[in-house]
Amino acid sequence: MLYHLLYPLHTEYSVLYVFRYITFRTIYATITALVISFILGPWLIRTLSKLQIGQSIRKVGPESHFRKEGTPTMGGSLILLAIILPTLMWADLTNLYVWVTLLVTTGYGVIGFSDDFFKVRRRSSDGISARTKMFWQLLIALVAALLLYQSEVSTALSLPFFKTVNPDLGWLYVPFAMLVMVGASNAVNLTDGLDGLAIGPMIIAAATFLLLAYLAGNAKLSGYLQITSVQGAGELAILCGSIVGAGLGFLWFNTYPAQVFMGDVGSLSLGGAIGTVAVITKQEFVLVIVGGIFVMEALSVIFQVLSFRFWGKRIFRMAPIHHHFELKGWPEPKIIVRFWIVSIILALIGLSTLKLR
Repeated sequence: MLYHLLYPLHTEYSVLYVFRYITFRTIYATITALVISFILGPWLIRTLSKLQIGQSIRKVGPESHFRKEGTPTMGGSLILLAIILPTLMWADLTNLYVWVTLLVTTGYGVIGFSDDFFKVRRRSSDGISARTKMFWQLLIALVAALLLYQSEVSTALSLPFFKTVNPDLGWLYVPFAMLVMVGASNAVNLTDGLDGLAIGPMIIAAATFLLLAYLAGNAKLSGYLQITSVQGAGELAILCGSIVGAGLGFLWFNTYPAQVFMGDVGSLSLGGAIGTVAVITKQEFVLVIVGGIFVMEALSVIFQVLSFRFWGKRIFRMAPIHHHFELKGWPEPKIIVRFWIVSIILALIGLSTLKLR
């Protein structure tokens, strides 16, 4: 919005030429998201508390979580608003990639909001059915993948550590892109179990993909690094910056002990957003590295279920894996900070793939 209003005036006011630069707009999108979070956060927490929109805790979970019963949830609404508004303000709104990512982010946010709403209404940890949730996730991902496919985006895969290995998926790109979007969304959702556990790695992942999106959209830099050049992908740096700002603002209130939980409205939308950015920038496999914490959480659940179903034994004391460490006696802040440290290390490894080819 600001880009379209102010940049055309640069011929009369040369100072407005700065709006041409993605770096400038990314910085201010990040700041805008942070300010929105700080301003609206306290009001949202008071409103959620007044409406008694509190978290319901599963009785099968760790006993330490029982005291969190009633903590305001659906705080992800703040994150969603703090992502969408700065993106609309600072991004080039003629860019298809921005709209596709916002489609997935907002759509998954609506799914998460519905799930949270029914949890609160029923005073239960059960919201909409897993089948219903998956149906709508797949449908939104299908629409997004088809839009990208029809836009003639490259259907070739970019593999970390390899320069010349780029298998072309053709029409299989569509189900592959859907898998990445839905998988990322649900992986972040599974990670959201401790105060600040999910938002910390998400901030780190978004900051990493901010850089990757900028590089992919810059023909010279992508050519120098020998990564897939995606014309227009640089605008996604602004959306990633909004995620970083929104995440930092939310973390202010979500850090241990949390004043508010993000709920599914936050975790599903954040995962969907980062998954879509990974698909567009052709860094789907780098996402597996950078989002290693999310992958580990998802795999711990899958392995736990399979092990118990086929052999009647549990691999972990409880899944997702952060509960395993809780039951081993690790204090909650220790688990959170150590997971953040691992996320930073994984992000650095992910970025190293730009040169190790």
